[in-house]
Amino acid sequence: MKKIVLAGPPRSGKSCMREGLKQAIRAIPGAPYPYVITACPDGEGSWFQETVNADPELAARCKAEYKAKFTPEFVRRVAESIRNCSLDLTLVDIGGIPSEENRVICKDATHIVLLAGNDPKHGTPWQDRLPEWREFAEELGLVVVAEIFSDYHGTEDKVEGASPDSVLRGNVHYLERGENVSERPMIRALAEHLLAL
Repeated sequence: MKKIVLAGPPRSGKSCMREGLKQAIRAIPGAPYPYVITACPDGEGSWFQETVNADPELAARCKAEYKAKFTPEFVRRVAESIRNCSLDLTLVDIGGIPSEENRVICKDATHIVLLAGNDPKHGTPWQDRLPEWREFAEELGLVVVAEIFSDYHGTEDKVEGASPDSVLRGNVHYLERGENVSERPMIRALAEHLLAL
C-alpha cells in the first residue's frame, strides 16, 4: 500500500495537481484507483475542482461554507482514515504548513511529493521553500519521491526524470483551477513514477 502525501508551501497548486494526477493515473490501464484524502480543512475537497469546472460561483460559495480551522477532531479523523486505508494507492492532500497537525495526519503515510512555486510576495525561489518540507519528510520517515517546481507563468512542462536517488524532478506549468492538467507531461510522468514505486 502506498500512502502518498502531496505537500509544499501554500498556493503552489497542490489541489490542482492532485486532481490532474488522479485523472492521469485513472487513464493508465490496470492502474489502481487513486483514492484521495483531503487532509486540510480549507474547503477544497476532492469535489472542488470538478465543481469549479462546472460552476465557479457555486464552488466559491461552497468553499467559503466548508472552510474551517484544524480541530483535534478533524486531525484525529483524517489520521485514522490514513492509518486504516487499505487501498493500493492513496493520495493525501495536506495544507501548506509543516505543522504539528500535519505531522499527526501524515504519521502513517509512506511517501511524499513536494511541489513548490516561487514566492512572489517575498521573492523566495522555489528551491529555498523546500528544506522545511524535506525535514518534515525525514522526521516522519516519508520517502521523497518527487520534487516539482510549480511554474505558474510558464508555458510548458520540463521532465528531468528520476535521479540516482529515485526522486523525480521537473516543472509543471500553470496549475490553475478549471484547467485540465492531467495531460501535462510532468503530471503524466509523476503518475507513472508513483505506479512504478
